[in-house]
Amino acid sequence: MSSAPHQPVPEHLEPLTAALVEIEHHVAHGGWDQPARLFALVPTAELLAAEPSLAGQLRESSPDELSSVEQEDFHPGADLLTALAGIGWGAGVHGVALCTERSFLPASAEPELPEDPELAAEYVARHPQREDIRVVVGVLRDGSGYGVARLASSPQELLAGNDLVPALRRALARTFTAGEGQS
Repeated sequence: MSSAPHQPVPEHLEPLTAALVEIEHHVAHGGWDQPARLFALVPTAELLAAEPSLAGQLRESSPDELSSVEQEDFHPGADLLTALAGIGWGAGVHGVALCTERSFLPASAEPELPEDPELAAEYVARHPQREDIRVVVGVLRDGSGYGVARLASSPQELLAGNDLVPALRRALARTFTAGEGQS
């Protein structure tokens, strides 16, 4: 995994970062053009205690290790942030991660971008300089977070950082506030 030298992974975020990398590798097996996917992050030790039958599939290498549990009923539609606003987590969930893909253009192409959102999306999708990116952003219950990303044009390199997609990180953190009091 590549990480900017000035931005080492804080020790308390290492289990989160490991889970995000694992999620990105899992999703990458399905190729590109996938819908957004949501994952609850739970301590592996607690998951193994609750579901001993998973012992052959999961291995706990550290007491802080997190395992991802995909939320298969998550179908955000066109507005990802609005979909996240309706989600809350029980106390057993220690973190949350979301994997999504986006396309973007170089700054030189932005002046030609139509103002209408549908026309803009079509313009980006057809532009020869379009770049596709898959991001996996995760947040722990305490609000700390991290993200990893892969450009389709650089499939061997995994980028990482604290604030890859700040709006998504904030939206994920709010799912814990919405979940207070749930079990």
